[in-house]
Amino acid sequence: MPVSNNDKPVRAKDRFIVFGAPVIGDREIEEVVASMKSGWLGTGPKVAQFEQDMKSYKEVQYAVAVNSCTAALHLSILAAGIKPGDEVITTPLTFCATVNAIIHAGATPVMADVDPVTMNLDPQRVREKITPKTRAVVPVHFAGYPCDMDSLCAIAAQHDLKIIEDCAHAIETESQGRTAGTFGDFGCMSFYVTKNVVTGEGGMVITNDEEHAARLKVLALHGMSKDAWKRFSDDGFKHYQVVEAGFKYNMMDLQAAIGIHQLAKVDDLWVRRQEIWAQYDEAFQGLPLGLPATIGEGDRHSYHLYTVLVDEAKTGLDRDSFLNAMTAQGIGVGVHYLSLPEHEFYRKTYGWKTEDVPHATRIGRQTVSLPLSAKLTDEDVNDVISAVKKVLGQ
Repeated sequence: MPVSNNDKPVRAKDRFIVFGAPVIGDREIEEVVASMKSGWLGTGPKVAQFEQDMKSYKEVQYAVAVNSCTAALHLSILAAGIKPGDEVITTPLTFCATVNAIIHAGATPVMADVDPVTMNLDPQRVREKITPKTRAVVPVHFAGYPCDMDSLCAIAAQHDLKIIEDCAHAIETESQGRTAGTFGDFGCMSFYVTKNVVTGEGGMVITNDEEHAARLKVLALHGMSKDAWKRFSDDGFKHYQVVEAGFKYNMMDLQAAIGIHQLAKVDDLWVRRQEIWAQYDEAFQGLPLGLPATIGEGDRHSYHLYTVLVDEAKTGLDRDSFLNAMTAQGIGVGVHYLSLPEHEFYRKTYGWKTEDVPHATRIGRQTVSLPLSAKLTDEDVNDVISAVKKVLGQ
C-alpha cells in the first residue's frame, strides 16, 4: 500500500528540493551588476544583444524581446491580423496564458483535444474545429515534446491560417532537424524562473517576417516608432512618433543581462537534464505510473518537464494524495496542467465542458511534474526516485 504523509521524510526540511530551481552563475550576477553600474536599467543595449544572440541560436531573421511569454503571444496574435470575432484554435492542456492572450486580442479561443500519448494538440481534432471564422492555430510544445508541425502546417496552408507556436517549454526543441518556433509565422518563448533559460520574468518572439518584427517592436513599446528606446542613447535625443496604441511589454536590460549568459549555456544545461531524464526513465520502469512519451527519431525534446500520470486504479492513491505525499517527503512537485475546462472562468464564459476534451481532462487530473532542474545533484535525483517509490509503496 502507498505510504502515509506521516512516514519519515526522505529529506530534512532544510533540504527541500524546490521545483524548477534555476541555475544562476557568477556571469549572470556580474552582468546584472554591470548594468546597474552603467545606469541603463531599462530597454537598451543588453536587450539588443540578447535578441541578437537568440537570432543566432534559433537561426532566424528577427527576435523581439518582451516582458513575458504572455506578452509575446498577445503581440503575435495582434501582428498576425487577428481581430474581434475571429477564432483561434489551441490546446486545453496548457497554462492559462495561452488562451488568455487570445482573449486579450479580442478573438474567440476554441479548444481541440490533445493526443493521449504526446499530450500535444491533435491535428485531426484541429481539423474538426475549423469554421469560416478560424484564423489561426496556437500549438503548444507541451513539456518540450515537439508538436506534429508538419500536419499542423499542412492544415494551416489548406485553410489559410496563421500559426503562432507557444514555445514556453521548447527553446531547445527540434522536429526533424528544424527548431521549434520556426515552423509557423511566430514562435513565442518564456524566460520565467522555472524555464530552461531564465531572466526572472521575460519572453521573446522570433519570426522570419520583417513586417511582423517591425510591428511587434512598435506594439511592445507603447506604439512608438521602431527602436524608440534609442532616443536616450549617446547619439543624441531622437524624436519618436506614436503610430498606434501599443502596450508596455518591453524587456529591461536587467533581465537581458541574465538571459545573455543563460542562453550561452542552454545546451550544457540541456545535457544535464537529459541525464536526469534517463535516470528517471530507468528507475520508474515497472512502476504503476504513466511515463512520458518516447521522443521520435530525428526529433529533440527540450526536457523541460518530466511528467508522470498517477492513475488511482493502478497506484491505490489519487493524484492529489500523491502530490501531498511527495511534498511531505521533501520533494517539490508541480501540476502541468489541469485542463482549461476545469477552471470556472472558461466554463462560465465559453461553456467549455471537460467531456468535450476527454484526453486533456484525464491527463490534467492525473499529471504530476517531478523536479528536472539542471541544478539537481545526483543525490537530489536519487532522493526524488526514492520518494516516488516510497510513496507508491515499492
